Amino acid sequence: MPSDPFPAKDTQIPTNLRLLLVIEEVARAGAPVKPTDLIDLLGLPKPTVHRLLQTAEAEGFLQRDIDGRSYGAGPRLRAISQHVMSSQRIRSARLAIMKALADDVGETVNLATPDREGMTYLDRVETSWPLRIQLPIGTQVPFHCTASGRMYLSTLRPAALNAVLTARPLPKMTSKTTTDVAALRAEITATKARGYSRDDEEFMDSMVAIAAPVWDDTGRLMCTLSLHAPVQRHSLTALEAFLPKLLDAAKALSDLARQN
Repeated sequence: MPSDPFPAKDTQIPTNLRLLLVIEEVARAGAPVKPTDLIDLLGLPKPTVHRLLQTAEAEGFLQRDIDGRSYGAGPRLRAISQHVMSSQRIRSARLAIMKALADDVGETVNLATPDREGMTYLDRVETSWPLRIQLPIGTQVPFHCTASGRMYLSTLRPAALNAVLTARPLPKMTSKTTTDVAALRAEITATKARGYSRDDEEFMDSMVAIAAPVWDDTGRLMCTLSLHAPVQRHSLTALEAFLPKLLDAAKALSDLARQN
């Protein structure tokens, strides 16, 4: 957990701030948080923390984790984060970086953020080619068979990764989709080691992709930057030739996030 923002365990926190501080600490943790952690961190009484958590859960700002005891970001908090990332000033600078990459490479560039059920496309710069893959902003794609999803999975702790891979059967999207959990673990381990991820027609027939991580100011994955191309123009190996440009653009986006 982060350092205590209230070193004196100040219990005189204004009532109208308490719920916001609980939500802030859950978001800051980057992993499901137990009520006892918040009690120790904020110095609030146990009944107060439980009541605030129940209120935040009922309103959709927080969501109970699969263990039934911990809390993580709920749909309304995730929506807020996406709206903040889409603010005009930040988005203009972000799109400039993405457009420069798309123009340089000549293929579609996507920015995706992790959600509870998959990766959601936050921004997109299309290639000018008539033949292109149509995946508009707001589209949600699976974790296990997409470049963006595998990049995200490579940042998870072992227990969280196991939950994603084993909670339910993994859908086979194409004839090439890997649904064997052991094989997926091996690919995710390789992704973490090499620093980027791949999709070789596993999510969509005739489409290949590579993705790189964009980090926030705490060193956590904020989103992924991807290149997509139809195999008629690029094989996966050919697309990987653009990796240095993709990594440079992802670093520029990470630097942008740290400045804002």
